[in-house]
Amino acid sequence: MTLIDGLGYLASALVLLTFCMSTMLSLRTVAIFSNLAFISYGLGDRIYPVLILHIILLPLNVLLLFQMVRLLRKAKLAAATDLSPNWLQPFMHAKHIKAGETIFRKGDDADLLYMVVSGQVRFPEIDRGVSAGELFGEIGLFSLERRRTQTAVAATDVDLLWISDAALKKLCERNPGLSLYFLRLTATRMTENAARAIGAAAPNPA
Repeated sequence: MTLIDGLGYLASALVLLTFCMSTMLSLRTVAIFSNLAFISYGLGDRIYPVLILHIILLPLNVLLLFQMVRLLRKAKLAAATDLSPNWLQPFMHAKHIKAGETIFRKGDDADLLYMVVSGQVRFPEIDRGVSAGELFGEIGLFSLERRRTQTAVAATDVDLLWISDAALKKLCERNPGLSLYFLRLTATRMTENAARAIGAAAPNPA
């Protein structure tokens, strides 16, 4: 077996190995080595269709790997420090809501996650509000019933950013650190809401 034949077998084995990867990060890394092996094989044996294909795939895999590493770093930083959602903004879309309008009602299907850019959103059932820089709608989004647990109303003119459930799911699948971020955020929000409910139910000493 020649060196060129060995490169061909190595490249094929690396392709097979990509199907055994448990994360997208490791899959892209192995795919890059596979591209390099196929490029060497294509050059050595003058198999130009294989050579051209993997010359195209190599920069694509490098770009996707770089994007995943960058996003994973942001997710790890967010999970390790505070619950700042600023890293999510590049993936979101803008929407303007006028004062008094209902954004969603309790019991509605939960399919979007929101962040307030300006203004204030109120939740009448628990007498709570969120303002600029805060996320809302995550509890319904991650619940088993996938239903809104509160009604959200624009207390003022509000500028929002939103991301769909499908887009958010893809981000979480690529980077497990994002799931940890939302786990912490949801747990914090539910604890706060429970504390408010207990406080509201407590008897008035007067």
